[in-house]
Amino acid sequence: MNKRKIINDPIYGLISFPFEILYDIIDHKYFQRLRRISQMGLSSYVYPGANHSRFSHALGALHLMTTAIATLRKKSIQISDAEYQAVCLAILLHDIGHCPFSHGLEQVIYDKHHEHISLDLMEALNLEFDGELSLAIQIFKGDYNRPFLTQLVSSQLDMDRMDYLTRDSYYSGVAEGVIGYNRLISMMNVVDEQLVIEEKAIFSIEKFLVARHFMYWQVYLHKTSIVAERLLKEYMHRLIELIKGENLGDVPDSALVSFIRKRLNGTINDNNYLETFTELDDIDVLASIKAFKNHPDQILSYLATSILKRQLFKLILQNSPISGDFINEIRQKAVKQLHFPSEMVSGLIFKGEESTQAYNNYKEDIKVLMKDSQVKPLAELLNSWINVKKVTKYYLCYPKIIE
Repeated sequence: MNKRKIINDPIYGLISFPFEILYDIIDHKYFQRLRRISQMGLSSYVYPGANHSRFSHALGALHLMTTAIATLRKKSIQISDAEYQAVCLAILLHDIGHCPFSHGLEQVIYDKHHEHISLDLMEALNLEFDGELSLAIQIFKGDYNRPFLTQLVSSQLDMDRMDYLTRDSYYSGVAEGVIGYNRLISMMNVVDEQLVIEEKAIFSIEKFLVARHFMYWQVYLHKTSIVAERLLKEYMHRLIELIKGENLGDVPDSALVSFIRKRLNGTINDNNYLETFTELDDIDVLASIKAFKNHPDQILSYLATSILKRQLFKLILQNSPISGDFINEIRQKAVKQLHFPSEMVSGLIFKGEESTQAYNNYKEDIKVLMKDSQVKPLAELLNSWINVKKVTKYYLCYPKIIE
């Protein structure tokens, strides 16, 4: 039976994939779970249309990968079908390890980065598919002897970034995030097994970097997004704290609560967590928030109600660290106005910092193939107005009723 279905993507139109195993993986329960994992956490609290999933992002990144491989083959870069299939599997599965609400709860529900969980899931799927993912795992880990394949999956100009900028811009409605992905892919080449971009695409690369910078500060790190995801994270920390202290009370043992309990008592560990972890998604977290909005614990119920009703906290965002005196002043006002015990007030006042960098030339420089066949690092060619420095902003958030 032909498994190669045509998928109608709102961005790329009708797309399909070249290998049947890709459809087998897409149909697998581990991958189908990504339908229930939001791509942008709680960014929909700012941009109502931003409700797309990790599932659609993974399919989009896979489509761009097929386009990139076709481009490179037309330029006489020898890529075997085995390598083609493997790099497609690697990009398809690159985000399969995300926890509920993606980066919003990264390493909170389970203390492991999503890329490491993705690798664990790929290893599990490799056993299930009789070793057919072995080469994909090598490429994903960067262990394969053709680095450009890994760079297509994970680098500063990979298919992951190209799709998420394009997709997130589309669904949020933020036009500043639009990039020329077709132009960038058409200008890709390989020199000495390294991915390079032809000099003709230099302005497209600069636009890509500027778009990424705008998307971070206008969308991903928008003040409301920071507050909403911080509330979600603090809600989960409080829930874990109550479960750990056996102070949650007599409540139904949901999948989320059960997972946390078993993780805390060691029943679930790195050797056996995958099956229970992959049962969790956004629905479990939202059900928990609804269930505990009237919980006797004042902090848990306050946070849950704030998230559900979108009664978000005030956020002060600035370029320098928040003054300790100012934080103490807010705490004193909170004790008076919230009528919470003084020892509980700190659970509703959060400080932190967020950083981003449009282009990190120290991590892995994008290579540019010049017209004279030289390969130069992008850092030498960027216009001075492209911000390559790391930008860090500091914040404090607290309930708006505190004047």
